[in-house]
Parts: sequence; C-alpha cells; structure tokens
Amino acid sequence: MKVTDHIKKAKGKTLFSFELIPPQKGRSIQELYNNIDPLMEFNPPFIDVTTSREEFIYIDRDGLLDKKLTRMRPGTVGICASIKHKYNVDTIPHVLCGGFTKEETEYLLVDCHYLGIDNIMALRGDAMKEEKYFTPTEGGHRYANELVEQIVSMNQGQFLHEVIESDNQSNFCIGVAGYPEKHMEAPSMDSDIRRLKDKVAAGANYVVTQMFFDNNRYFKFVEKAREAGISVPIIPGIKPVAVKRHLQLLPQVFKLDMPDELVRAVEQCKTNKEVREVGVEFTIQQSKELMDAGVPVLHYYSMGKSDNIKKIASAIF
Repeated sequence: MKVTDHIKKAKGKTLFSFELIPPQKGRSIQELYNNIDPLMEFNPPFIDVTTSREEFIYIDRDGLLDKKLTRMRPGTVGICASIKHKYNVDTIPHVLCGGFTKEETEYLLVDCHYLGIDNIMALRGDAMKEEKYFTPTEGGHRYANELVEQIVSMNQGQFLHEVIESDNQSNFCIGVAGYPEKHMEAPSMDSDIRRLKDKVAAGANYVVTQMFFDNNRYFKFVEKAREAGISVPIIPGIKPVAVKRHLQLLPQVFKLDMPDELVRAVEQCKTNKEVREVGVEFTIQQSKELMDAGVPVLHYYSMGKSDNIKKIASAIF
C-alpha cells in the first residue's frame, strides 16, 4: 500500500514508522530482525531502509596502496524484500542520485516493481566522504527532482530508451526529503522551500523531514511549505540523542540547532547510558507535542537500534 493511502486510512490518527540502515557487508540480516522484532507491536505501516553512498577504500598490495571504490552497506532492495516478506509490512527503499546512473536506477526500480514494493524515497544523496561538494555521477541525476521525474515517467510506461504500453505499469508513491532548518547547501530557507516545491511539482507524493529537535522549526517549516502551495503530507523525522558525542556530531553533520535544555541535560550526564535516557525522555515529550498537533506519522531514525525507540513508542502509542 502507498504511504499516502496508509495516511488516509488512519483518518487523522498519527502512525508510527522507523528507518533502518543495512548491515555492513559480511554481517547477518538477523541483527536487523532482532531490532525490528520489538517494534512490530506498534504496527508500523511502513519501514524505510537507507542506501549508502559508494566510498573509496585503500588496499595494501605488496606495500602499495590500491584505491578502490566500494559500498560498505549494499543490499537495500534485498533487505526491503526480506522485511516485507517476513513481517508483511510495506518497505521503502531509499534511491539516490549520487552513485547511480539513470540506467542503474531504472533497473533498481524494475526490481522494486517485481517485488511488489509500492513506495520509493527519492534523494539526491550526500557528497562522497572525500568530496567537499556533491558531484553528480556520470550518466546520473544531479538533483532529486530529476530522479522524481524518472520515477513518474516509469509509472507512465516511459522508460529511458522506449515507451512500453502495458497493463502492469509501476505505480510508485514517491517520498522526498524536507529540511526544517534548510538544507546545508541552500542559501536561504525560501530558496530551499522552492526546491522542495520543484520536487513536489515533479510528482513527489509526500515529504519526510530531516531530524530536528525544536518542534517550532517543524511547525514553521510546514507553514512556509503550505504558503508556497505544497499540500502533500509532511512527516516529521525524529532522532533521539543517544551518546554525548551527538552534541557535536549532529549539529556538525546536519547543520541543525539543539535546544539548550537538551544540551544542558546531556552535558550533566556522566555516562552514555544516562544520555540515552535523557534522549528518550526528551523525544517522548517532543513526540507528544507533535502528535497533539496532528502530524500524520512519527518517523524515527533508529540507526538499527530499537531499545530507545521501543521506550518512546511505548509511551506514545
């Protein structure tokens, strides 16, 4: 079922969902199952699975370093299929511009269609670790709205090199990213809202936000989006603080602000176990306020760990 249909079916009730990252190569998918199992009691209508960018590694060959391009966490579509089969829940693979040609994207979408996957999260993706700025893959898309256009075209039977008339066309529901504190590369919030509007105009059906810790940022973001004519559901993305290092890491990587009350509470913690509890309590209050405001879904960035998400969901759902 499409995400938008899940939201309509809920008739105003806030739904619970979460996001996973694939295990590194050589690790067992059972690790994911162990963290999914405790969360299924909250009846998530869908689960997101991220896609990692390719990265360079250096292999020592007789004293010489050989630079190779690899993906440390492949398997997004396979994981989506496995979770969908095991739990009978909709899964949403993240599809990136970066690291994929248009042909590779088309093949991935065909696989998703064969597997009965109804939703796609269309993202530009980040720059590679060794790049200061995002560089498009040769033969790939530069912006997420172009990726959305490709998915919409395939839904209409228009493939890259041919038009195929069929009674078995794809009908993907398309999600895109939104940024309550603006994308780090955007020169202004207004310009970022215009980019979001471009993605929706291209055919995006819903928005999931980057993590934020100040609900007022989300409320103002939604208000500006509505004023700009964006009417699709805007789902808040939420991440509980889990370790003390998040005070430096999250603002640095995602260019976001953290409320001083949260910062002070984390600073007073002596162990990361205490930090995790602070993160749980803060996120419970954050989630309650969002639910009271009538958000369609509370979408949690679990990073593959479920103990804190379970505590939060138990208090909310």
